[in-house]
Formats: sequence, C-alpha cells, structure tokens
Amino acid sequence: MPRGIEFYLQCAVLVIGIVGTVQNAVIIYALVASKQHKKQVLIFYQNVLDFACSFFVVIIYSIKVSNVSFSGSVGYWLCLLIVNEHLAWYPSSCAIINLAMITIERYLKVVHPVWSKNKLRNWMIYTVMAISMIAVFINDVVTQIPTNTVIDGVCYISVLWPSNTLRLIYLIWTIIIYYVLIIVIFIYCYWRILLVIRRQAQVMVGSSAAQAQSNKARNNVVKTMIIVSAFYAILWLPGYSCLFLMTLNPHAVALESFYYASVFLGYSYMIINPFIYAISFDPVKRVLLEVIPCKN
Repeated sequence: MPRGIEFYLQCAVLVIGIVGTVQNAVIIYALVASKQHKKQVLIFYQNVLDFACSFFVVIIYSIKVSNVSFSGSVGYWLCLLIVNEHLAWYPSSCAIINLAMITIERYLKVVHPVWSKNKLRNWMIYTVMAISMIAVFINDVVTQIPTNTVIDGVCYISVLWPSNTLRLIYLIWTIIIYYVLIIVIFIYCYWRILLVIRRQAQVMVGSSAAQAQSNKARNNVVKTMIIVSAFYAILWLPGYSCLFLMTLNPHAVALESFYYASVFLGYSYMIINPFIYAISFDPVKRVLLEVIPCKN
C-alpha cells in the first residue's frame, strides 16, 4: 500500500482507537468499583458504547492499514463491516442518542424535580435505551447492506442507491437527526437548567452547608455535560461536513484525506469523554487514584 497521507491518517485513527479502548475500559472499571454504574446508568452506558466503538475502531483500522483484498462472501462482509466502518458507527450512533438521553434526564431532574422523582423510573430509561439500539440497527440494515458491493475485489461503499438525490436526502436526514437535533436538545435543555441553577443560587444565600454541597455536586454534573456537548458539536462537525461534500462530489479523490482527518477528530471524542467523567465524579476519581502506582 502506498505510504501517502491517507495511510498515516489511518494509523492515527488506529492509535485513537487503542487509547480510547484502554481509557474507557479503565473508566468502566472505576464506575463499577465505585458503584456509580448503578447511580449513573446512562453515563455507564455511554462509556460502554464508547468502549465498543473504540474496540471496533482498532479492528477496522488494523485491517485497513494491512490493505486486505476482498473476495467472495467473506470479502463482502469485510467490505460492509470493515471498510464501511459499520461495526464502529453502530455503537457511535447509539452513543450520540444516549448523549441526548443524558441531557434530557438532567433537564427533568433539575427543571422538573418533583415530576422526575415521582414518575421517572429506571425501566423507562432501559426501555428508551433498547428502542434506540433497535431503531439504529434497523436503519443501518435498511440503508447500508443494500447499498454496498464488491466488484473485482474492490469494495464500493454506498454506490447502489437508486439515485444520488435519494442518497443526498438520506444524508441530510442523518445530519439533522444525529447532529442538528442533538445540538438543539443540548442548547434548550442546558439553557433551562442554567436558568434554574441561577435562580437557586440567589435563594441559596444563608442556606445550610449540606444543601450547598448538594447543589455544588449537581452543578458539577451539569458543567460536565455542557463540556461534553460542546466537544461533540465541535469535533463531529468536520465529519458530517466531509460526508456531505463526498456525497455532492463522489469522485473527488482529494476528499479522502479530509475524511480520515475528520474521522480522527470524531473518534478522538471517545478519549475526551472518559477523561471528563473521571475528573467530575469524586468516587470515580478515588478509585482511579488507587490504581495509580505512583502518587503522593
């Protein structure tokens, strides 16, 4: 395989996958050891999805940099799952939906605390998680399997759409659902949350230390999710922009380098997420400090 810029960008994505796999595995261990996985169900689920995505990125890009040839039925499935990166995009898509679920959960608990305490149950959260996973799976099966093919040992991705217009419509729908709508949810929910926190801060003057501590913990969670949301908006924008340009110009070879650079930024989000969680939850930090061999 020629050692062009695309190859080195693929190697960079592979490194991102390795680091993300290790980091998410450590954070999952810390969440379980500190028993925070029972209290923070959606955040634990987020790390599991990020771990799965990182793990499959390692497999996918290990095969990509090896320049594997595609032939027969095995070649077709390698084309579908590896070159198309379907194994990584599936948990990644579920993780994006889960970010919106975390945001909505925070919104309900802060803005509508009485309703959430009386009505919000874990079975509701598990049901929404299951529905989102099934919906993403059905969407991928319907749109990915029929549109990929292997011809003379070469993998062609998303070339069997009935028309390029239909493919463009689907891409725009995907960007609206997985990017625009998610950001709208972030902005609306956290804007309302910040308004509530500001009002409570004005009332907190002279309040007890215990209540102040409780409000501080809640504010830390909100700050964490705002940072997570901001990084999502920034790091995934190049990826969606690249996919849009590649759909408009399917034969533009120059966009391949842009694609791998945007994938590098998008997948680096899997590294940022566990780091933010680790420094935001005191029980998780304590477990992590215990496993560090050299500490003061």
